[in-house]
Amino acid sequence: MDGLRDVDHPMEPADQIDYFELYFVVFRIHLFISGGIVTITEKILAAHAGKDNVVPGELINAKVDLVLANDITAPISITEFKKTGAKDVFDRDRVAFIPDHFAPQKDIKAAEQCKMLRDFSKDYDLGLYFEVGRMGVEHALLPEQGLVVPGDLVIGADSHTCTYGALGAFSTGVGSTDVAAAMATGECWFKVPESMKFIYYGKLGEWVSGKDLILHTIGDIGVDGALYRAMEFEGETISALPMSGRLTMCNMAIEAGGKNGIIVPDGITEEYVNGRAKREYQFFTSGKENTYVDVREYDCAQIPLTVSCPHLPSNTKPAADLDSVSIDQVVVGSCTNGRIEDIREAAEVIKGKKVNPNTRMIVIPATQQIYLQALREGLAEIFVNAEAVFSTPTCGPCLGGHMGILAKGERAIATTNRNFVGRMGHPESEVYLSNPAVAAASAVLGRIATPEEVQ
Repeated sequence: MDGLRDVDHPMEPADQIDYFELYFVVFRIHLFISGGIVTITEKILAAHAGKDNVVPGELINAKVDLVLANDITAPISITEFKKTGAKDVFDRDRVAFIPDHFAPQKDIKAAEQCKMLRDFSKDYDLGLYFEVGRMGVEHALLPEQGLVVPGDLVIGADSHTCTYGALGAFSTGVGSTDVAAAMATGECWFKVPESMKFIYYGKLGEWVSGKDLILHTIGDIGVDGALYRAMEFEGETISALPMSGRLTMCNMAIEAGGKNGIIVPDGITEEYVNGRAKREYQFFTSGKENTYVDVREYDCAQIPLTVSCPHLPSNTKPAADLDSVSIDQVVVGSCTNGRIEDIREAAEVIKGKKVNPNTRMIVIPATQQIYLQALREGLAEIFVNAEAVFSTPTCGPCLGGHMGILAKGERAIATTNRNFVGRMGHPESEVYLSNPAVAAASAVLGRIATPEEVQ
């Protein structure tokens, strides 16, 4: 609602009462009293705030189930936590420190930052510190280990914490100082977001995946199209989408400005968390009286293999229209597309072929468990035989950290989530975003390509 008016332009008498806005306010008050607004995001926030219901725009204080930070953001949180005078963290098994951005440590500064996490975890006897060799990319590692479960409220000092909405949890990125406060108190403040609903129907085309759905969606609404809103994904296509694809979609909600991405849990969710969850979990649903500020529908049969062009995730085009774009580097990995299903997809495309002599390819499984599974299935051998690099888990090149920095004028296609200016290296380099199949095909031809072109 835009109820503000320019003070330099007084209201005309006929404009003094906006009856539509007045009705809308009264309507929302009625729903607040009656508990009629029941989106899954609002239900989870209300439950953690100890309230019967909450409404968009309301400021609340809520208990958190998990707090996380990495080797870039945790040092700030540690410093601020110590300033609070707190003698201990609120729960030693609910604070997760994961050195993944510059780990394995790329230089002295990175080593010092990682040491801060290690020392603090030892001093406070944290149960969720993951050293190199045990760690993984945080947003792949925590769901894999059953440390985030449906119904959770999770905050992290990393913008892609929204990934866990795929499990039916409310999860969002916050600042390092908010993490510090939550480490001490077990609580955090929130402004309840409005909810948008995205409905996907129809059969996916060959090689089209969750990455293409979310890139297409961001291309439709823009990088601020869901600003501070909950992006709720549903529809028959989502119901059939594997957990890996759901995690990818929720991971990139922040690229549309979203506060969180979320999917109502179902049988696929249950299959994923059953036997994996370290805690009891709860399935929240969205009821019949939901109120959404916007509803978008997409016929997935019409969504092509999609690529985001520089320098915004919203600058999307069909992959088939970009066959004149040469590529210097290909990256398969990250918290967006570094899961075993992504590694398999890329391997299927490149098996028996070679990386183009003018191109380099870097494949990064997101966790140690995924790394081992790729070894067992012979996927690592496929990539090495194709003359690609097969790396230990790290965020590395995604943020321009290490393991694949771009030089001036170089161009990459990556399964990562962000392609801002200088994201992966030099300010005059370029990053294109795609799914793993398109990335692998591009590695073979040395230009942006579709899997059909190399099979």
